[in-house]
Amino acid sequence: MHARRKELRAAARRRRPERRVSCMPAVAAGDGWPLYSPGLTPEKFNQRRTGTKMTRAPLLAAVLLITSLPSFAADKGDAAAGKTKVYTCAGCHGIPGWKNPYPNYHVPKIGGQNYDYLVAALNGYKKGERAHPTMRAQGESLSEQDIRDIATYLSSLTP
Repeated sequence: MHARRKELRAAARRRRPERRVSCMPAVAAGDGWPLYSPGLTPEKFNQRRTGTKMTRAPLLAAVLLITSLPSFAADKGDAAAGKTKVYTCAGCHGIPGWKNPYPNYHVPKIGGQNYDYLVAALNGYKKGERAHPTMRAQGESLSEQDIRDIATYLSSLTP
């Protein structure tokens, strides 16, 4: 039995010198395949032993992620168009230390804010999911392209 294992290991090394050789020998269907694992075929066993199945999934995920990255960048708006559309925002958000008269709270600075957060916030005001009467009126008047343009411009500013 020991000689047969050595022989199988040597054959595996000759067939696949670039792959890591495990301490478990390669198994063929006629080599006394164990009966205690009915769902595991010799091909599946050898794939698991050599790790070919485990390297394909992360590689596929990486390729899909890399190919989808340009589509994320294409969804952003035009910063130059956004600069002309934020004139109403500066009335409250452009004054340092400004407090909103109703409801009374400190108005946040939005220059340099995260793009995704700005898009989510403006869409929330537009749909009525955020309860601020002034911002809701502002959000309802904006189109989806306006929101992307404004968010692109504001996220490009340094705080």
